[in-house]
Amino acid sequence: MIARRVLTITMIALLCGFFISCSKSNTEKSTDVIQLSGAGATFPAPLYKKWIEEYQNKQPGVAITYKPVGSGEGVKQFVQYEVDFAASDAAMSDEQIAEVKRGVKLIPATAGIIVLAYNIKDLNGQLRLPREVYADIFGGKIKYWDDPRIKKANPDLNLPSKQILLVTRQDSSGTTFAFTNHLGSISQEWIHQGPGIGKAVNWPINAMAARGNEGVAGRIKLSEGAIGYVEYGFAKRAVLQMAWLENKTGRFVEPLPTSGQAALSSSQEEIPPNLRMFFPDPPGDDSYPIVTYSWILLYGQYPDTQKADALKEFIKWGITEGQQYSEAIGYCKVPSRLVGLALKALEEIRP
Repeated sequence: MIARRVLTITMIALLCGFFISCSKSNTEKSTDVIQLSGAGATFPAPLYKKWIEEYQNKQPGVAITYKPVGSGEGVKQFVQYEVDFAASDAAMSDEQIAEVKRGVKLIPATAGIIVLAYNIKDLNGQLRLPREVYADIFGGKIKYWDDPRIKKANPDLNLPSKQILLVTRQDSSGTTFAFTNHLGSISQEWIHQGPGIGKAVNWPINAMAARGNEGVAGRIKLSEGAIGYVEYGFAKRAVLQMAWLENKTGRFVEPLPTSGQAALSSSQEEIPPNLRMFFPDPPGDDSYPIVTYSWILLYGQYPDTQKADALKEFIKWGITEGQQYSEAIGYCKVPSRLVGLALKALEEIRP
């Protein structure tokens, strides 16, 4: 009788221990933080940082990191499956997509304008640059700020007899691709005799190279006589002067998110199924001439269902609710029609 009672008590203790262990295991599993890692373009990095901060406040069970290493390096890490997502202002080529056996989804997450920021003391006015003039500046043909072609477009400015210092990107960059793609669309000479189009090109020998949009903005700020191409928000935060550029209709347009938004609105007629589209020379009187989307790169399939679902929810939030932060940081909202197509692309992602 005593032995039976001892055996019963022992079995009860063992069962209690089992249920406590299971309960503890389930609790630990439910509180596990899902880790998501990304890398790529510096162009949208400030906006993605804001998204991550806001989203993690709402979803503390998801931890997201994003490293702004440049579009080229981001695509490289994505192709090699070193990250859960990447970002690029040049999207991905068909050849790059073919390397990814899991498939690729290109999600247009934000857009922005590329400005020509400069550092000229005592200019006493706003610099205006015609299309052929800024193409020849970055092609190395116009070398001094008091060049007759610059003076003709700016007769009232105090242009110095000072050498123009070009500031360009050192790393493989989607910003460089978008800028050179625009220059190639307005100048055949740029393609055939100039640096050409790409994420990395051969700039004139007097160009100073810097890493990332932040690096370019910093170098311009420190270098009197400099001009460089950089995303609007970085130039604004660095308190840099930005040139008004001549657009396709011949108007000089101030670089602002609103003029970038006008360019997006004028270029939505045809959207390809893969959502990869460029408009290197947008139409419209109010359109700023150098505008680009920036894409988040996702796999078509993920081995981890929980991670796939968490990533889809974050991107869905970013391209819908997250758009409210765009203009304050210096970006353009993705048009609603394109957002709808991006949401459909997200739903096609499978474990």
